Amino acid sequence: MSAPSGRWNNEGSTNVSGNDSDDETKLPLNQFYPYIRCGLCCGFLIDASTITECLHTFCKSCIVKHFFHTNRCPTCSIVVHQTQPLYNVRPDRQLQDIVYKMVPFLEELERKQICNFYKKRGLPVPKPVVPSPQGPVVVKRQKRDSFPLPVFTIPPELDVSLLLEFVGAEEGICDFKPLERKYVCVSGEATVRHVELFIRKKMELTSTCQVDMVCGDHLLDHYQSLRDIQKSVGKEALQDGLLVLHFGLVLPSQS
Repeated sequence: MSAPSGRWNNEGSTNVSGNDSDDETKLPLNQFYPYIRCGLCCGFLIDASTITECLHTFCKSCIVKHFFHTNRCPTCSIVVHQTQPLYNVRPDRQLQDIVYKMVPFLEELERKQICNFYKKRGLPVPKPVVPSPQGPVVVKRQKRDSFPLPVFTIPPELDVSLLLEFVGAEEGICDFKPLERKYVCVSGEATVRHVELFIRKKMELTSTCQVDMVCGDHLLDHYQSLRDIQKSVGKEALQDGLLVLHFGLVLPSQS
């Protein structure tokens, strides 16, 4: 829920030293826009989240929506992750603190918008994090392998990663959409029939054509589960840990 960029005009300024001394240099806030605004919504960063592959940062809600449609970074187009790009996104709390300090009232405005969102839907409003009272500070030793949690983790039941390679369509079949996302994470209990239904939906196929699927040199039957295929075909069907399925569109046999 990023605040619209129009909430803050370009005439605002910020003190580069962080204090209000008259002899300090002040710069227009818009000079910092490339660093504190989201490249997707063009608003100030809210829940700043950074892609670990290229270190580009966006609002959390913006990058989550973006990765519903593609696995590439909106800024540099690098492939973030073959099947689950959100797995390589981390919250950037330090940058978010900087944004809130540089843009007055942004944090308060965002909090009000969150409250209104939950109240309109009759949901309990999440409580803000309350800082601990002043007192002796106890510094705990941080574990060496402690890292910020990812925005999204792969559910354990999705234990097979597929690479769906389209090899073409038989002459006479032309009314279909390209398969935009060929990397899919699914349960090993899913069958070839489930994968076919997925392909049919994404490519908007009609009943006038059938989908033939091959793994290695084996033509697959609808009843076969992906886990059984992975075990029987072996490493020759794997590419970087992905089970490779080649499929083509053919006309139904007349027999």
